Amino acid sequence: MTANAMSLGVSLVIIMDCVMTFFGSSANDACFNAWLTDVSDDSNRGKVEGINAMMPLVSILVVFGGFMGFDLNLAESWTTIFNIIGITVIAIGIAGFFLIRDTGVKCAENSNYFGNIFYGFRSDVVKANKALYVTLIALAMFNISIQIFMPYLILYYTVALGMDNYVLIFAPAIILAAAFTFFYGKQYDKKGFRSAIFAPIAMLMAGFVVLYFFTSTVPVFLGTLIMLCGYLAGMAMFGAIIRDKTPAGKAGMFQGLRIVGQVLVPGVIGPAIGAAVLKNAETVLNNDGTTSFIPNRNIFLAAFIAALFIWVVLVPLFRQLRKEKV
Repeated sequence: MTANAMSLGVSLVIIMDCVMTFFGSSANDACFNAWLTDVSDDSNRGKVEGINAMMPLVSILVVFGGFMGFDLNLAESWTTIFNIIGITVIAIGIAGFFLIRDTGVKCAENSNYFGNIFYGFRSDVVKANKALYVTLIALAMFNISIQIFMPYLILYYTVALGMDNYVLIFAPAIILAAAFTFFYGKQYDKKGFRSAIFAPIAMLMAGFVVLYFFTSTVPVFLGTLIMLCGYLAGMAMFGAIIRDKTPAGKAGMFQGLRIVGQVLVPGVIGPAIGAAVLKNAETVLNNDGTTSFIPNRNIFLAAFIAALFIWVVLVPLFRQLRKEKV
């Protein structure tokens, strides 16, 4: 394969990934999440978010389980996999026309498209919704901690720890963490955000501690389980309070801000910290003559330190919520 052909192939993959991300984010992060805000209320948002937060990892589990029988070294296997995923997404999109109904919530009237896009960045809007914006900062800190280690987690299991059967650790942990989140989400509806957020963050950090100090199978499973419980439950709690603090009729205008706090900022800062931590990590020689670093336990130490800053941001958030009696 010539260098030009390789360059064209890589460029096309990047372009198609951008196209896929644009439409996927428009459908899920923008439209679906705005609808979910409108269809729920302050009496059930914890329960709703308990289900919503666990879905991404459950989807990962479905993909792992569904495609384990494919030989991933064969090009035709990937063709089949992408065809299955594409057809499934199309089918779900068509089903959505019949299964999802608008709530009847009257949207704020504003015909200025760009005005709607930048609405959440206006200073007067920030001042009128202080608790929402401080929550977004706390959410960003939470996900920075996650993104420090998450890109390297599977490599850490398989390469650093030599666990070829990592699925037997990861899959049960995801299932149990999803079940925990499903039930824990109701704590938000009963006790509110200020009481319900403590346990998830504490569990997340406890999981980091276990994964840092232990490398054998059983402790790694327990550490992974505790960490995932904290991660999913924490996302549910933050998701619920963000929906509660979103101004009525303007849910769509704030979904971009939610993604800035949940994905954009953490997705830039978290992996950068992780890469810096692993800068001098041990390397391994690949079959093509290149070398790759081996993730080590320091990613969990860095994630733990980053998680400490969540508590720092929670102080002004709790203060603001007390003012608003939430």
